[in-house]
Amino acid sequence: MNETKEYLNIKSWAEEDRPREKLLLKSKSALSDAELIGILIGSGTASMSAVDVAKSILNHANNDLNNLAKLSVKELMKFKGIGQAKAVSIVSAMELGRRRKETQSVKKPKITCSEDAYEAIKPELMDMKHEEFWTLLLSRSNTIIKKQLISSGGVAGTVADPKIIFKSALEELACSIILVHNHPSGNLKPSRADISLTNKMKSAGELLEIPVLDHLIFTDNGYFSFADENML
Repeated sequence: MNETKEYLNIKSWAEEDRPREKLLLKSKSALSDAELIGILIGSGTASMSAVDVAKSILNHANNDLNNLAKLSVKELMKFKGIGQAKAVSIVSAMELGRRRKETQSVKKPKITCSEDAYEAIKPELMDMKHEEFWTLLLSRSNTIIKKQLISSGGVAGTVADPKIIFKSALEELACSIILVHNHPSGNLKPSRADISLTNKMKSAGELLEIPVLDHLIFTDNGYFSFADENML
């Protein structure tokens, strides 16, 4: 009995075969569904590893994650080795997966012109009483990966650090970026500082192969586009 228990205990497996270590050493995609669920479960029973318990649950669900997602906490607790806490962890993970799927179904905005960029950033900057500097991080197909707030300042201005801007772009694997900052005064004319920053950012983008496609000056009633004005 002791030999069987030791054989089934995950701690006795080779390090590269243990679910947690396997994820760290290789990648999350290298793990089977049972191994991922085993990580959620955390521990098994005296005669079954966490992965074995996960396999029994998956077998009940016909190895279909959609069927697994339909199981309630009480239904999961019927499996040997699954208490309330472990059942809640599985149900929570399945719900996160469902919500992610819903989020992915929402079509991400694609930027084809300066007006698209203006409309995309409008919810963040409309009616703003102080200056903020944002970037739109774009994919290869010019869809928005992320809207990133870089800095928030006073009525007169805000600081935009190129290091912070491109650090964010690199972390998100952006293929290009659009700079945006607002003028609460409603003045659409770029300042010398705006022009200087745009040129500096353009040069940095070329060096890092993350081109700056545009720089918008945002106001509630319209915008100024450096690209449209051939200033980029």
